Amino acid sequence: MAENTEGDLNSNLLHAPYHTGDPQLDTAIGQWLLWDKNPKTKEQIENLLRNGMNKELRDRLCCRMTFGTAGLRSAMGAGFCYINDLTVIQSTQGMYKYLERCFSDFKQRGFVVGYDTRGQVTSSCSSQRLAKLTAAVLLAKDVPVYLFSRYVPTPFVPYAVQRLKAVAGVMITASHNRKEDNGYKVYWETGAQITSPHDKEILKCIEECVEPWNGSWNDNLVDTSPLKRDPLQDICRRYMEDLKKICFYRELNSKTTLKFVHTSFHGVGHDYVQLAFKVFGFKPPIPVPEQKDPDPDFSTVKCPNPEEGESVLELSLRLAEKENARIVLATDPDADRLAAAELQENGCWKVFTGNELAALFGWWMFDCWKKNQSRNADVKNVYMLATTVSSKILKAIALKEGFHFEETLPGFKWIGSRIKDLLENGKEVLFAFEESIGFLCGTSVLDKDGVSAAVVVAEMASYLETMNKTLKQQLIKVYEKYGYHISKTSYFLCYEPPTIKNIFERLRNFDAPKEYPKFCGTFAILHVRDITTGYDSSQPNKKSVLPVSKNSQMITFTFQNGCVATLRTSGTEPKIKYYAEMCASPDQSDTALLEEELKKLIDALIENFLQPSKNGLIWRSV
Repeated sequence: MAENTEGDLNSNLLHAPYHTGDPQLDTAIGQWLLWDKNPKTKEQIENLLRNGMNKELRDRLCCRMTFGTAGLRSAMGAGFCYINDLTVIQSTQGMYKYLERCFSDFKQRGFVVGYDTRGQVTSSCSSQRLAKLTAAVLLAKDVPVYLFSRYVPTPFVPYAVQRLKAVAGVMITASHNRKEDNGYKVYWETGAQITSPHDKEILKCIEECVEPWNGSWNDNLVDTSPLKRDPLQDICRRYMEDLKKICFYRELNSKTTLKFVHTSFHGVGHDYVQLAFKVFGFKPPIPVPEQKDPDPDFSTVKCPNPEEGESVLELSLRLAEKENARIVLATDPDADRLAAAELQENGCWKVFTGNELAALFGWWMFDCWKKNQSRNADVKNVYMLATTVSSKILKAIALKEGFHFEETLPGFKWIGSRIKDLLENGKEVLFAFEESIGFLCGTSVLDKDGVSAAVVVAEMASYLETMNKTLKQQLIKVYEKYGYHISKTSYFLCYEPPTIKNIFERLRNFDAPKEYPKFCGTFAILHVRDITTGYDSSQPNKKSVLPVSKNSQMITFTFQNGCVATLRTSGTEPKIKYYAEMCASPDQSDTALLEEELKKLIDALIENFLQPSKNGLIWRSV
């Protein structure tokens, strides 16, 4: 197919009536109005132009989204730095160019496309439309596309990539971000999210393919091309079949008297969690009616992130009380994360943190492995993984039980690719997690999965119920055996990138140039690890074992009192996050004392290292 040449483009722009006084901006306006065929986003740019809003135009048109956590994430709307029809077409063209270079059999193996239920009326931008355009670009180039015919949980895309032996896949989702956002999440042939250098190479290819090709806007291809396939039934059936591998007490589940409430947070989770419960032998969980069906406005919650705890779980907790259900399970809008809460005897709800749920999952998956292993199974072949900012509880369990524990950089993309390596080397991976309520039980999917996590929590609770034990009581048992791990994670908002840079540069040159702090207030620091620069004072050669990650900020401090604290920037939001954990040995059982020590240390960390009032940081509001 003939594509417009650079020459044609420039001749079009010569006649463009844009004289803002900024040649770069004039070119960008010309490109946008020439290339964008979505009337609503085109009109947004025309309105800004008409009203002389040059700064706003510059912000929208003179920079491009970069690949963050395994893909693109931004607000929906007009402009090269936002998610919209045109930028999704450009991104897919870049993907095509890169994949064609990497895979000689690209046109035999094909590509997977899934989507969630997000949408924005003002830019007529929905995940479904963006998924169709993604498919159209590839179909126009004769690539077979497995496009799901309806919304699916994010884990279905990496699962499908692996099962269908596709070269890659994209999920259109912004997960638990605010309603204005959307994203383009990329998976490699392994079924894990892409890692470097693929992200940088794809970005280069996108920049070389910014002009839409003939056929790229032709979303009719989704209905007419013989190369389009719908993998929904097949993948759903195979996924549910694979779920049985992590179901250990089906008969017991079918008899349980426990009731469960599930909220899908206005997203994709409802149907799939219902199916998963059926596979495990349970009666269906009780859905929260107001949140059961997709709603891109997330009308009943201030923010669609179940990680925010009790404040956003209000409707499900009230329904559970009414229905006499003791356990509430919440999947986030794209169903790759899980929050869980349990009603306590005093009538209050215990909302488990990601780290607490991981302690339960770690105990459960290992306990089930021990009971079900064959005689010659070797515990030294068994692995569990966590990101480095997550609780060290799995490390404590591993040390005592004899299996392996490994840490990765933050982000499930690192966990997914490490699991792939381990499996290829004949290892068995039981469980992996990140503290932001991302869990993976088993290895059918190489990404976090809220659907399977929800049903495993239900099975765990049903099993404990037969011993008159609650999840909370079992969590205490885990801590008593392996040592209390008390953690707190929170964040500050900061919309000024230079301020964020200054905060971290100050820590690298604290008392003198190239010297990290030796104390935080009165707390002595034992080791410092800086993932941004690759420094680690605990290593003989002072080099970090974890890969260097130059484009994000992350420093970890290990204190003499056993506390580990990390400061890092978010890959997808304007946040500085802090993670602090007191790792005690089993003989330290005074939790009040441990909690008090952790609180003092966090206060010192905020006051001495982050300096919120001096730096104008906005405290997290719940």
